[in-house]
Amino acid sequence: MLGALGKNGAIVRDDLARDEALSVGDAVRYLTPSGKKVEVVVRGIYEPSQFDPLLGHILVSQAAFEPTFPRPGDLITFVKASSSASVEQALARFPDTKVQTQDEFVEERSAWLGSMMNLFYVLLALSVIVSLFGMVNTLVLAVFERTREVGMLRAVGMTRRQTRRMIRSESVITALIGAALGIPLGIALAALVTQSLAQFGATFSLPLATIGVFALVAALAGILAAIMPARRASRLNVLEALQYE
Repeated sequence: MLGALGKNGAIVRDDLARDEALSVGDAVRYLTPSGKKVEVVVRGIYEPSQFDPLLGHILVSQAAFEPTFPRPGDLITFVKASSSASVEQALARFPDTKVQTQDEFVEERSAWLGSMMNLFYVLLALSVIVSLFGMVNTLVLAVFERTREVGMLRAVGMTRRQTRRMIRSESVITALIGAALGIPLGIALAALVTQSLAQFGATFSLPLATIGVFALVAALAGILAAIMPARRASRLNVLEALQYE
């Protein structure tokens, strides 16, 4: 199709045509690496894929491209062939070339996006682990500061189990408060990032199931963080705790 454009024809992307008020039959200029301006006639306007567009703003034929641009290394070449065997035979001299169908290409790009998401989840898991240490440290300090209070509660009849439950409840509440503040903030930031990527077709969606899982993870993190502080609080000597200052 591009070969039919000749040396003075071009196909432009829809956003460029919209910004420059171009229509079929208009002339448009582009700058070559040597600084030369080349004028071509718009023969068509195309709409690229919304995400990761492979083509540029101005498409010209090979006959128009070669005289004005240094020969680049081809990264992606689109070929329409009658069979895969004919393509593989033609590429036998290029052992480092990978042949993919359209479906295989899409699957590879989707796998790359999946790998990026997995990386984000790993970073999220690391942040949860760091938060656990912070919560444990905070609870341990809270138990130290409230030693006398815990001793008084034990003296008036609170059991060790109730003491552990109290510390665990405080830890879970603290974790859920953090989730209640962090999740809306994360949603707001995701909405802003999605809005900036709208030109690539990115759309904002709210994964309610995933958000519910994160809230559950926050509660479990609170329970885990309270294990050591709760055990220490339940094992306090009542008499020593009452004398603690």
